[in-house]
Amino acid sequence: MSISEKPILVCAADLTHAPKAKAVLESAFQVRYIEPTEAALAKAIVGADAYYASLFVRLSKDLMKLSPSLKVISTASTGLDHIDLEYAAQEKIAVLSLKEDREFLDKITATAELAWALVLATSRHLPAAVNAAKQGKWARDQYRGHQIAYKTLGILGCGRLGNIVAQYGRAFRMNVIGYDTASVEIEGVKKVSYDELLAQSDVLSVHIHLNEENRGFVDKKAIAKMKKGAILINTSRGAIVDEAALIDALESGHLSAAGVDVIDGEWQKDLLNHPMIDYARRHDNLVITPHIGGVTYESQEMAFLEAAEKLKNYITE
Repeated sequence: MSISEKPILVCAADLTHAPKAKAVLESAFQVRYIEPTEAALAKAIVGADAYYASLFVRLSKDLMKLSPSLKVISTASTGLDHIDLEYAAQEKIAVLSLKEDREFLDKITATAELAWALVLATSRHLPAAVNAAKQGKWARDQYRGHQIAYKTLGILGCGRLGNIVAQYGRAFRMNVIGYDTASVEIEGVKKVSYDELLAQSDVLSVHIHLNEENRGFVDKKAIAKMKKGAILINTSRGAIVDEAALIDALESGHLSAAGVDVIDGEWQKDLLNHPMIDYARRHDNLVITPHIGGVTYESQEMAFLEAAEKLKNYITE
C-alpha cells in the first residue's frame, strides 16, 4: 500500500514519549498530529478516516459532523466522557478503548497510585505544609494530620482500580470495605451496602465509570450520610460527584478534606473560574491535580501502544 492510499488519521495525543505507538500508527495511516484543542481538531478532522483521542479535548457531535468519512475513534483510556458516544453510535463510528482489556489494564497502576497519593496528601495536609516550609514557616502543630492505620477505607467500585487501592489500604493497616453494583468480590474487602459504605468510611475512594446512570452518584444526600470529618478521593470522573454539595461539605467542615484528579467540565476554557478550582485556591482542604492519574511515562507508553495496535488492527482487518 502506498502512502497516498493509507487512510487519514488525526492524532491529538502527545506521543513524544511513546515512539512505538507512533511507529504503529504511521505504518497504517497518514497521520495528522495536532495540539489537543478544539480549534486544531476542527481544522484537522475534515476528511479524516480515524481519530486517536486526547483527554484534553472533547470530540463532540459538531466536530464529528465535520468529517463524514470518520469511521473509527481510538482512545488510550477507560473513561469515555471525552467522546460523544451517542452520536458516534448513531453514525456507526466505532469507538475503541481500553475499558474491557482487564488483563492488559492489570499491569497499569498509575491511577491507583495517584489515588493513594491523594489519600496521604489530604490526611497529612501535604500541599499546605510544603508551601509553608518554602516560606520558612516551620509550623509543625499547624499542620497536624491523621495517621490512616486502623481507620476505615471505603472503596466505591470494586473493579480493577478499586482492587489495587484496597491492596494499598491493607498494606497501610486499614480496615477496607467496599460497595459495587456488580457481584464482584475482593480478597480482604468486606462488601457492604452503599449507605453502610458512606456511614463507615473515614476515607472514601471513588472508582466507578461515568455513565448516565451514575452521573451525580455521590450526591448531596450521599455526602450528608458520610462520617463527619471523612475524606473523599475521586480519580474517576468529576461528574460522578455533586461538586456543589462537596464544596458545601468542605466549607462546613462536615468533610475534613477531598482530593480529586478530575473535575466536571474540565474541557472548558476558563478553568480559573471553575467552582472547584476557585474553592481550592482559597482553602487548603481541597487538593486538585489536573487529571494526571494515568500520566506516567510507563503507563502512557503501554496504553498508547495498546490503543495504537487496536486501531491498526481494526482498520486493516
